Amino acid sequence: MSKITRWEPINELVSMRRDMDRMFDDFFTRPMASQSGWNLPTMDMYQTDDDVVVKATIPGISPDDLDIQITGDTLTIRGEINQEETEENAKYHIRERHYQSFSRSLTLPALVVSDKADAQINNGVLTLTLPKAEEVKPKVICVKAK
Repeated sequence: MSKITRWEPINELVSMRRDMDRMFDDFFTRPMASQSGWNLPTMDMYQTDDDVVVKATIPGISPDDLDIQITGDTLTIRGEINQEETEENAKYHIRERHYQSFSRSLTLPALVVSDKADAQINNGVLTLTLPKAEEVKPKVICVKAK
């Protein structure tokens, strides 16, 4: 015996609405997602007892093309990948490399001393080491017994 199920058009609309909401949420909440699909820079941030460390993947960028600023508790990394000269007599078969500027801001988890920050690029990875301010470093309190 077959079972007849009543069709509820409102359920179809609710499902479609949920899918559209998820699509828009994914589009607008991904960091630095451009329409070309180029995501730059991806970052890791962690802290130790003494430092806040930020690592950003920024291939093809020279140190001269980077601008790193700390304002209050916000770290901002800006950069630009410049377009190389094109060959005048060349006929390109594929041209997929992107040339554009980017900017990414992060809220730092602790106060840092920006004057003592260290920034290095190695194999396309920018490593920022930001020393924590003395007032936020963990303090050890010795307990004396009487």
